[in-house]
Amino acid sequence: MTFSPASFFGALRAGKLLGPTLDQGEVDGCNAILAACSGLPLSWAAYAFATAFHETAFTMQPIKEYGGPRYFTKMYDIAGDRPTLAKANGNVHPGDGAKFFGRGYVQLTWRSNYRRAGQRLGIDLESNPDLALKPEYAAKIMREGMTGGWFTGKSFGHCLPGAGSAAKVDFIAARKIINGTDKAEKIAEYALHFQQALQAGGWA
Repeated sequence: MTFSPASFFGALRAGKLLGPTLDQGEVDGCNAILAACSGLPLSWAAYAFATAFHETAFTMQPIKEYGGPRYFTKMYDIAGDRPTLAKANGNVHPGDGAKFFGRGYVQLTWRSNYRRAGQRLGIDLESNPDLALKPEYAAKIMREGMTGGWFTGKSFGHCLPGAGSAAKVDFIAARKIINGTDKAEKIAEYALHFQQALQAGGWA
């Protein structure tokens, strides 16, 4: 069965999350995630959508981490409050904290992670970290990171079925891929809605 984006978007508009209308940014973000998640199992794609929906404050557009240079220096720089952690993650130069803060759908941080993601995608994210704000790249980073367990060591395969639909309890467990248990139940509800929309579109 061929996937129908029109049926997918129709289900979203009829649902409670993004309906009854979607602005262009929401459509563009969803299309980027659809493209990046092509070939993934249903529940994996649904949880990627739910994660993006939550992490971007429901805009479906990649965002910058909240804060500013002073905060980013404190959190991520060798001159900040966590120099050992900074060095362990590749932020070895003064100013790296203000450069390699969180961006995207899943808040990619640290020089080493920008380098790894860039190598995986074939782009120079280390020199151009703002590329992680482009939906097509942000969506691919999200897929690669959640599939490969980049963020917490947990991946899709640890938490969600490799075929068929997932239950709410599965989606609650999947929050460990990104951020422990923070807002796990709420994001699981989002994932159930996206799973239904993907099913409506014929996602295999």
